Parts: sequence; C-alpha cells; structure tokens
Amino acid sequence: MEAKDRIEELRSILNEANYKYYVEDAPTLQDYEYDRLLRELENLEKEYPELVTPDSPTQRVGGKAVESFASVSHEVPLESLQDVFSYDEVSEFLDKTGKALPDAEFDVEPKIDGLSVAVRYENGVFVQGATRGNGVTGEDVSENLKTIKSLPLKLDGAPAHLIVRGEVYMSKKVFRELNAEREAEEKPLFANPRNAAAGSLRQLDPKIAAERKLDIVVFNVQTAGELSFKTHSESLEFLKKLRFRTVPHWEYRSLDGVKERIAYIGENREEFDYDIDGAVIKVNSLSARRELGSTAKAPRWAVAFKYPPEEKETEVTDIVIQVGRTGVLTPKAVVKPVRLAGTTVTNATLHNADFISEKDIRIGDTVVIRKAGEIIPEILRVVSDKRPEKAKKYEFPKTCPVCGEPVSRDDGGVAVRCRGAECPAQRLRHIVHFVSREAMDIDGLGESIVALLIDKGIIKSAGDLYYLDGQELAALPGLGKRSAEKLLAAIEKSKSNDLSRLLCALGIPQVGQSAAKALARAFGSLEKIKEANIFDLTAVNDIGEVTAEYIVEWFASPQSGHLISRLVEAGVNTMSKEEASGTKLAGKTFVLTGTLPSMARDEAKNLIEKAGGKVSGSVSKKTSYVVAGEAAGSKLTKANELGIPVISEEELLSLLDE
Repeated sequence: MEAKDRIEELRSILNEANYKYYVEDAPTLQDYEYDRLLRELENLEKEYPELVTPDSPTQRVGGKAVESFASVSHEVPLESLQDVFSYDEVSEFLDKTGKALPDAEFDVEPKIDGLSVAVRYENGVFVQGATRGNGVTGEDVSENLKTIKSLPLKLDGAPAHLIVRGEVYMSKKVFRELNAEREAEEKPLFANPRNAAAGSLRQLDPKIAAERKLDIVVFNVQTAGELSFKTHSESLEFLKKLRFRTVPHWEYRSLDGVKERIAYIGENREEFDYDIDGAVIKVNSLSARRELGSTAKAPRWAVAFKYPPEEKETEVTDIVIQVGRTGVLTPKAVVKPVRLAGTTVTNATLHNADFISEKDIRIGDTVVIRKAGEIIPEILRVVSDKRPEKAKKYEFPKTCPVCGEPVSRDDGGVAVRCRGAECPAQRLRHIVHFVSREAMDIDGLGESIVALLIDKGIIKSAGDLYYLDGQELAALPGLGKRSAEKLLAAIEKSKSNDLSRLLCALGIPQVGQSAAKALARAFGSLEKIKEANIFDLTAVNDIGEVTAEYIVEWFASPQSGHLISRLVEAGVNTMSKEEASGTKLAGKTFVLTGTLPSMARDEAKNLIEKAGGKVSGSVSKKTSYVVAGEAAGSKLTKANELGIPVISEEELLSLLDE
C-alpha cells in the first residue's frame, strides 16, 4: 500500500474511533491499539510532510504557543439570553410569544455552564474558532479548539460555508481529576468546571489546553450558506448527521410540558457529564424567530430559566484531617447523609483552619450545606440556635495525624503543614524530589518506579534508595536485570554529588538550588549547617530569617536526623567540593539577559555566585547590575526604566578581577 493510501486509511480509522469514543461513548479501539495507530500515522507524516492536512488526528496535540489571541468579528452575533427565575416568568414568556405566534412550538434544552464559541468550517474543514467575547467580537482560540477530540476537524456532507455555535466545557470527572492534581502540587483549585474550562481554553500554549481534556456540545447553526432549515430541531438533527455532539432537546406546545421538562432537567442534572445552570426555552420555528427578532440585549424568542442553588441542613458528626502529598493538613466535615443536587452527601470541605475558625464550626453543629459549582459540597453557615450546649470550639491539630511530627503554618499563608522528612503521607513527593534533576539527579528513577518501590514496601524514605537489592529490583515488573544494574549504578554515582545537591534534595522549605549553593559554600559541610543557629544562617547571602527558621526547624526534627543518618551510613557525600573564591560581589544582585559573547549564562552565573554575588531571574529596584548580551529583551528595557546600571560581559569580568 502506498504511503498516501495508508495515511488516509489511518486517518479514517482514528477519526471514526474519536467519534465513537468521545461523541457516542462507544469505544471501538483499545487505548493501546489507538496509540499504536496514531504513532504509525505520526511517523508517516514526518516522512511525508507534504501529505499532512489540517484535519489529521495528529493536529490535535496543540500547535505553537502564541503571545496573545487575535480578535475575531463574528459573522453572526452570539447573543446572550434573558434570564427568568420562576415558572410565572416562564408562563409570561410563553403567553407573550403565543399572542404573536399562535400554536408556537417550544424547544427545551439544558443550559450548559461552559464557554460559548463559534466554530467555522470552509468546504467541510475546520478553519477557525472564536470565543463569544462581547457577542460581536471574540478571541481566536482555534489551536486550543483543535485539541478537543469530540469536535470534528472535517465534515462529510457539510455546506461550503458553515458556522456553528457550541459550549466548551470540562466534564465533572476531568474537573475532579484536575483539582486533585492541583491540590497535590499545591496550586490553587478551580472553583468550578466552568472556570476550569474558561481558563483552559484561554491558555496561550495549546499543549496545556490539550492536557485539560476539554469537550464541546454544539447547540446552534449560526449560518449554513445556501442551506436552510424550517426548525431548530431540524438543524440539530443535521448537525448530528455531521457527527457533532449536539445538545439534548425536547419539543412542547403547552406550559405544562415546558414546566415538566424544566423540572426534569433540574432534578436529573447529575446525570449529565457537564455542569448545567439552567434550562433554555426557545421558539422552535426559525421563521418565527426572525419575525420576533431581538432587543438590544437578547433575542425575544428565547429565555434561560435559572435554577436556584439547592441548600440543605445537616449535622456535623465529626471533623477529620487529611494530609496531602505536600504535607498540607486539610480538614473535612463528616455530616449526616443528605440528598443534595442529585447525590447523597456525607462530607464537606472545610478548606483550612481559618475557615473553621471564621465560621465557628463545631462537632454537633447543624449547618447549611450546598454544592459549590454543583460539584464540591461546602458549608455555608452554622445554624447557631440549633447548637448543642456541650459543643466545643474545634482545636486544629498541633501534630501530624499521620506521623506525629509537629505542624506549622506557612509563612504568610493559611496552610498548616507537616514538615516531616519521612512522613508517609508525603513519601512519594519527597522521594521524587530527592531523585530529580535539580537535586540528586538519579537517572532512571522516575515517579512511576518510585511509586512501585513504595507500593511494594521496598522503600520508606529517600535514604532507603542507597540500600536497594539488585535481585529484588530486577524482579519488579517492567525492570529486569539490565535496568536494575543501570539504576543501581546511577544511585551509586549520586553518592559523590556536591553538598549543594544534597541540600536541595532534602526538601527543606525555601532551600532550592540557589540557597543550597550559598549554604554549601558558606559552611562547607552538612554537619556545620546542622549546628548553625539563625544568626549564623542569616549571615549567608540569599538566606533570610524565615528560611533560616525553616532550616533550624528541619534539622531539629527526629525524622530529619534519621534520614541523614541513613544517608551518611550509605556513604553519601556531605561535604562541599566547591568553595567560594571570595566576597568581591557580596551583597550584589545580578540579572543576565541576552546572549553573552564568550560564555553561557550558567557559566556567568557560577562566576558571580563563586564571588559571593546573587543572580536573579527578574529586574527590580534591588537589582545591582544587569549584564546584557546580544538580543537582550524586556529585562534590558526594565533596567533602563528603573535606572539600573547595565554592563557588558567584559565589564562583569572586570568587576570579578578587581
């Protein structure tokens, strides 16, 4: 088979698999087989780049990042709807419309809580997608939309010019997974799926949008060239034949039917994989819509019924603490089971110690609860007149419930954290950081292997890595004798790393690469750092009082002492191999920008740090010098604005020679 034929065959198979999986929820290929075929297509397109087309499944991974989104003028305005909040208002809308249009038929749809977009196709091929914006002008998010696998990139049987309107959303399942990942990485959580979808669709880097697994439901034909339809329902059926995922809809002629469907959608909102914030009631006849027209703000032929947030009372039976991968203690209220927004709720988030204190939540309290963004149960308030007499103020733990280590609040933050170097709850994160490139740089020890070693009970802390048995390693799934030998060799090699790498690997709060290098040069050994007090530590360039307190606290912990003992017994180096060459640049902060004539930036950085100086990544009033090379960018502009001295590589070398 010729390459062109095979490429077309692979595209057909993969596009069909995407449609079956993401639109019809009926997978036809196993993940392994899909990935294998996609890899084959990628390889063929690399070999024959002239055969790559915009509708190929390989084009969904995300193009190059952009600096900003271009503006797009909508050919057909993307109007917003008038909201109604009661059945009386729905009745008023139907009566008013009925007077102008006797026997009017109405279409009822769930109102998806996402981000509205217009998607344009020319000759059946996707060419552009834009956000709603102000309804007249939006932003071009074509590259991000291409990453949505339920959105077809090529249409069979489409008119030459077609624009459809849809709602981009993040499914509830993906939203929960994304927030779980962000919580583990100590990133702010998204409040609800809509915020998550909006933030993902407006990422300047399409690869991030691709990772977020967005989805889309199409609910309107904006224009279809010469093609015309009599009803909205007919247009949706046409879109379905083109293989779009379309919004579910029902037709009614009576108020009772419309009310019944609105209630049904509200009561069964948990059945949808997307968040909904209402129901849309539309006139079905397209000619009638044209007759009714629009006001300056919204069409006269449609309204959006908004569901009130459901709130219930329940009782707090306990407050439990969970310790995350980063050591943060997160409180959770255990409540008496209550039916809320379609599901039975048995617990609610309490966020942090301050949240409990501010709302004065106590065990035994009756509280009002709701689902934030229809997803996460949260406590709104305490019903104070129902509080039991013996209810006591909740005392947040002073020690980690997992390992018993004393806990402390982040400086300037709300998080209370366990700092235990060997805390089981943080085991995976600690060890993954320990072996990472910027720390001990143990090649081949990725997160999956670390997780496997922990699951098998082979290691409990980073110190155990240096006592691994070759035969035991080789017997693990996916490794084998050769891989085990390589891994042991990499671990053995890491023993000779400089003290600065070990310090970075230990995971002491606020001690990254820069601070670790400064400490290693100043003290020369791990033992001297351990013996240092806050005054000694703050005398080191780059070490502030808060960091010094963290260092003293970390070394005082028994868990830290045990970890260090294990490392020393294994023969891990605890001495600095690199001494500072002086203090010529002590107290000076440098920023490097552009390409230097004779050395890389890392070389210049090392020279500055050896002379006692500090290198920063951004220009501020505290910057002493900006070292500018060829093609210096915004940092040079900022330096000139602030009046910061700008020097060349030659002038930097002169400072070092003085």
